[in-house]
Amino acid sequence: MTSFAIIGHLARTEGDFSLNDLPGSGGRMDVLCRCVNAALFLSHDLRRDTDCYLIMCGKPASPKTVRFSGNAIRLLSPDERSAGALIKKALTIPAGSEFRDAAKGVSVRKGGLERFIADHTFGVLDEKGSDIRSAETLPAAFILSDHLNFNEDEELLMKQSPRYSVGPACLHADHTITVLHNELDRRRCGWK
Repeated sequence: MTSFAIIGHLARTEGDFSLNDLPGSGGRMDVLCRCVNAALFLSHDLRRDTDCYLIMCGKPASPKTVRFSGNAIRLLSPDERSAGALIKKALTIPAGSEFRDAAKGVSVRKGGLERFIADHTFGVLDEKGSDIRSAETLPAAFILSDHLNFNEDEELLMKQSPRYSVGPACLHADHTITVLHNELDRRRCGWK
């Protein structure tokens, strides 16, 4: 099982954003929607062995995490609006300390990065990290940031974690997920 956690620094924590304005009213929710699609979609199929966690840190509530489970997801199409609608629905559910189902394969809970870190062994995807192609092994979970850099508090929480880079250029978060999936697929199939 592979897990991706994307920190949405400005992402709304209530379902009060417009699907017609994911970047503005959603607090760059468009970036998170693209990450969901990159994490879960194959051509004509889904990655059933992948979970995608959206750690939403924007206003008005305290951080919430929305989880998309590849092995259970239904009603997700490969477009931003479809993912956005499922996120919006999840954020209308009263969140507690444990994940609560909002739709088939989509759940929400209170808590952010600290909670994810407590539950997973992970690596940080960072352009200054070591090359994934030279890493002997890779963890099963990865944390990456949205369009903003990690803040000081996040850096402190992750300071002991290994850091990996997918290449010499700084990529968008969803592109980084795609490149990492490619590397993991190649390793699983024995490609060099």
